Amino acid sequence: MEKPVGPRLFVAGDLMGDAVIVLERDQVNYLVNVLRLGAGSPVLAFNGRDGEWLCGIEPVSRKDVVLRVRRQTRPQPPQADMHCLFAPLKSARLDYMAQKAVEMGATLLQPILTRRTQVSRINTGRLVANAVEAAEQCGLLSVPPVAIEMKLERAVAARDERRLLIFCDEDAPVANPLDALLASRAAGPDQPLALLVGPEGGFDDEERRLLLAQPRIVRLSLGPRILRADTAAVAALAIVQACLGDWR
Repeated sequence: MEKPVGPRLFVAGDLMGDAVIVLERDQVNYLVNVLRLGAGSPVLAFNGRDGEWLCGIEPVSRKDVVLRVRRQTRPQPPQADMHCLFAPLKSARLDYMAQKAVEMGATLLQPILTRRTQVSRINTGRLVANAVEAAEQCGLLSVPPVAIEMKLERAVAARDERRLLIFCDEDAPVANPLDALLASRAAGPDQPLALLVGPEGGFDDEERRLLLAQPRIVRLSLGPRILRADTAAVAALAIVQACLGDWR
């Protein structure tokens, strides 16, 4: 079967045969003015629920278009359960972190405020836009929600203890991150996961004690080099997905 081609859009409406999908104004502008697509041009649409569908552009006025749904190209796959908790960074590096976390399979983006976090105000709308863009460009069929920022102490207090919490810690006693993660497999397969990446400078002593007092915790070293926080997030997500996630 020939693979459908065309731009991919994340849409809000339900996707089913012959449905009409009303687009956001910026999506219309992207299709009509940026890509200069005309009537009948193919577009791939997904909403995180109904899989991916091939659609065609239908004009409704000189400046407006909708999508007419034709057929499903991919069903909605099951998704692993991996939360990404991170101390916010300055804008460009935060954009990068959000995009890569989505590409690496995160199912929730949760900004966490720590004592050494350098950014206190988070543009949630910008994070959502980065998550959508990453999903559209990388062929994903889901966009992880972006939670409102939360202080570390509150996040720990609200934590579901059934979710294994893996936190990046340069002082971890097990230097090999693979050994630390493989040892946690005894907790059971297909366990829900949460990865916590701290700010530049890491967690302070009080925060580390708070985390270590929790059940179902893994301290993750990321090797002999000091990594920037955005690099650490990508490295840690790759290791966790390979050992415990959907890369196995």
